[in-house]
Amino acid sequence: MAKVELKKPVVEEISEKLKSAQTVVLVDHRGLTVEEDTKLRKQLREAGVSYKVYKNTMMNFAFKGTDFEELTKYLEGPSAMAVSESDATAPARVLCKFAKTAPKLEIKGGVVDGVLYDAKGIGQIADIPSREELLSRLLGSMKSPISNLARVLNQIAEKGGAVNCEASAPAEEAPAAEAEAPAAE
Repeated sequence: MAKVELKKPVVEEISEKLKSAQTVVLVDHRGLTVEEDTKLRKQLREAGVSYKVYKNTMMNFAFKGTDFEELTKYLEGPSAMAVSESDATAPARVLCKFAKTAPKLEIKGGVVDGVLYDAKGIGQIADIPSREELLSRLLGSMKSPISNLARVLNQIAEKGGAVNCEASAPAEEAPAAEAEAPAAE
């Protein structure tokens, strides 16, 4: 079997991952212990990110003609690829957080939603909260005014004082009645 035939399935595997990928981040994993690498893979898996080490030449072939073609300039030295299909910020978040505890992990760069970022840019992307966190913040801010209104109404009810809409109505009618009375005389 020729070398090309052996490499073709690997290139196809990478290409298949790239088809539905929102984000691809490349890292240099040299120097990580087996324990650190296992922890990193577990965290990425829990975040829904696929992570695998490929040969640079295989990734180079797979990147050609895709939105990720610009990543070829980062294919020097050992490279691992983190790919996310659903959460665009997940690979950056997990990798940057992990890199703080394992300084040997070096982020090379990545593509997020079709835009190329260097290591510093990926660090900034990592600071963006996840979609779920942003939605919970939005719902919390929408719920807050309603909760405050309910609390105020509850306090008024507990004190026995209700907003008396009828008490204000006769006061408004009285001046109108007085205004009509002098005209009748």
